[in-house]
Amino acid sequence: MRKEEKQLLIDDITVQLSKNANFYLTDISNLNAEKTSNLRRLCFSKSIKLVVVKNSLLRKAMEKSGKDMSELYVTLSGATSIMFSESGNAPAKLIKEFRKTSDRPILKGAFIEEAAYIGDNQLDFLISIKSKNELIGDLIALLQSPIKNVVGSLQSGGHKISGILQTLSEKPE
Repeated sequence: MRKEEKQLLIDDITVQLSKNANFYLTDISNLNAEKTSNLRRLCFSKSIKLVVVKNSLLRKAMEKSGKDMSELYVTLSGATSIMFSESGNAPAKLIKEFRKTSDRPILKGAFIEEAAYIGDNQLDFLISIKSKNELIGDLIALLQSPIKNVVGSLQSGGHKISGILQTLSEKPE
């Protein structure tokens, strides 16, 4: 590969790293063609982009991205593929699901919203991370709960007061 071609690849990876807040570094080596194809189809169905990269080019792209990804440099050995996703936990869930039929992909590291996670033992923790939309939904539910209680109390109290007034008005003097 010529130097110009390598630079184009580095620039392309740098753009993807810069615009995606979440990505996973995995090892999908030793998967046969059928399983690799199944993994790619599953990634596509879950809106996860899977890219196989050379470690040296990925490291240069990480350095150029403007984000501090130095903690992930230790994972750049052996075969490496990147999973890009909008959601921080979608690739972890996909890996867990795919491992029901295979021993790969192995999680080497993840970069979620400016935080690095190293090692396959982080997979269960990464699955439990909530996405931005899930957190917003939880926050809205928490904010609505007290309001619903107040409105419910006012509505039930209003019925009680009107019932008492009606009883008093019907009472003979």
